[in-house]
Amino acid sequence: MKYRFGYVSHATSLWDASPSKTITFARYKDLSKEEKREKLLAVTAQNLEHTLRALHYNIGHEILLYRMSSSIVPLATHPEVNWDFVSPFKEKWLEIGELVKKHKLRVSFHPNQYTLFTSPRNEVTDNAVIDMDFHYRMLEAMGVAEQSVINIHIGGSYGDKENTISRFYRNLQKLPPSIKKVMTLENDDKTYTAEETLLTCQLEKIPLVFDYHHHMANLSTKPLEELLLPIMETWKYRGLTPKIHLSSPKSEKEFRSHADLVDAEFVKPLFALLQPLGMDIDFMIEAKAKDRACLQLVEDLGKIRGVKRVGGATLEWK
Repeated sequence: MKYRFGYVSHATSLWDASPSKTITFARYKDLSKEEKREKLLAVTAQNLEHTLRALHYNIGHEILLYRMSSSIVPLATHPEVNWDFVSPFKEKWLEIGELVKKHKLRVSFHPNQYTLFTSPRNEVTDNAVIDMDFHYRMLEAMGVAEQSVINIHIGGSYGDKENTISRFYRNLQKLPPSIKKVMTLENDDKTYTAEETLLTCQLEKIPLVFDYHHHMANLSTKPLEELLLPIMETWKYRGLTPKIHLSSPKSEKEFRSHADLVDAEFVKPLFALLQPLGMDIDFMIEAKAKDRACLQLVEDLGKIRGVKRVGGATLEWK
């Protein structure tokens, strides 16, 4: 079985390569009509170019997983801006998509924590639909929506988990089926455990992105060995390789915060539980050092007996 590893957004090994450069709305308001358009185009062009740089870097280092930045397009969902970010960059979006498809890269998006369907406020749900649509339009512009995912959390409990989950199911109906088809859910570190998230995923036929660090901070009532197989099986809804998020605590005191690198000793118990499943799995590294953390973990895990490094960021686990 093969385990592939990737990282989030910014290839820190590259100079000045952030794909998340932006402009604040306060600054945007002070510009003339012409300057506003020029600024939006300039920042987006730079972020798209930096996304391409990251992808070429990944290809060179054989890193086949990559989470794209949600901030490629500045002010994309702001109600007072609402601009066409696809047409001016049609060829560039397609260029990125062709590169992804040619090298069989797996890309994804992870909107921020405010994209949720549990809020009792209608405007929050409406904004979540807008944000999911924005991410879907980027995947669509690249031509990679069929093989990609948009990952979110269930959200808060608002003091009543049972009623909140019921509201989640109702609010989710506002999401167009084409977008819901590419969404995934992730267990979180404070509210919804892997066990609770799994139940929701099974009911809605949504793949579950299991976050091991979050699980360790917010344990389920069932042991992990009982949850892993049904979690992995949720990916059959999309016919995609299961994906897991990996990071390790910054410290015992700041257990929920991500460390710069991933401590191999912290994640080894997970791999011991996964090995009997005998399936290929992808791992997204959420450590602060991003690409460097990804490659370091692959190197560390590659030293385990019975593990063979067969690519820059791919391990064969026997």
